[in-house]
Amino acid sequence: MHKDVGTLSFADFVVSTKGTGRAWLDDVSRLLDLTCLETALSDIYASPTGRPSYPPIVLFKALLIGAWFNLSDPGLEAALDDSLSFRRFCSLSLEQDVPDHSTLCRFRQKLEAQGRSAELFEQITAQLGEEGLSVRKGTLIDASLVRAQAARPPASKGLGQSGKIDKDANWTRKGGKSHYGYKVHIAADEQSLLIRRAILTPAKTADGLLLEDLILGNERAVYADRAYEHKDKRARLRARGIKDRIMHRASKHNPVLSRWKARRNTLISPIRSQVEKLFGTLKRSYGFTQVRFMSLARNQVDMHIRCLAMNLRRARKLAA
Repeated sequence: MHKDVGTLSFADFVVSTKGTGRAWLDDVSRLLDLTCLETALSDIYASPTGRPSYPPIVLFKALLIGAWFNLSDPGLEAALDDSLSFRRFCSLSLEQDVPDHSTLCRFRQKLEAQGRSAELFEQITAQLGEEGLSVRKGTLIDASLVRAQAARPPASKGLGQSGKIDKDANWTRKGGKSHYGYKVHIAADEQSLLIRRAILTPAKTADGLLLEDLILGNERAVYADRAYEHKDKRARLRARGIKDRIMHRASKHNPVLSRWKARRNTLISPIRSQVEKLFGTLKRSYGFTQVRFMSLARNQVDMHIRCLAMNLRRARKLAA
């Protein structure tokens, strides 16, 4: 049973977002297929008895605001209560109470428990693709490290897992330095740079292990750096009719690349490297230099919400 929200009063329509710098929220609202979302979220808090809950679509849109403005749950509660444009985006009238931080937290936990965040992310991203915003000419694949919320274990414990604080985070080395936390793997559309798939793993997971999980199957080519090279992976791409645009790397048997492999790398590099801009935006503008929670599953929900928020803002520009 859900609360009756979404019926805005005359006063709500009089209040405009113009001049607040947040008029773009209305543009994003028009991009979202609410019918699709309501169907996907209909069984969350859908008990016919008990105290009425907020409709899941209201809570989901609230989490998007939290991602856009990098707000904690208490901060998001305060912002929803204070901001007319945020209320408007969530279809909360001036007279209605806003969800408190514990309600927002429980909703995120529901998404986690039911494993729904990846499904919602891909549904909405597919919807944007159907509107012509994702060309599917090629897929750019890469990974980047993010710090754990937990404190780094003492060096005396070695580079193993920290089971006492965050059982999912672990260590890896990159650039001669040790990193403790997670790794975010993304597949982005070459033309639009919309993220089409995102997966979070412990930090030590090798990039190449996720290649096939990140391939959508309807792209014409896959671009990736040397970390993804393997002859079997190249063969599987060709077998699926997908052009192999994975860069070559030297090996102990062939320490120097042939001239044509070096040239091929040079041609692939500027296309593939566009995906690095997405990691920059995700970390700089969406605060994803460090995960927020103490488990892989909960952090994966948070990652999907942030990636989706980033996609929607980019889609708004593409649709303009």
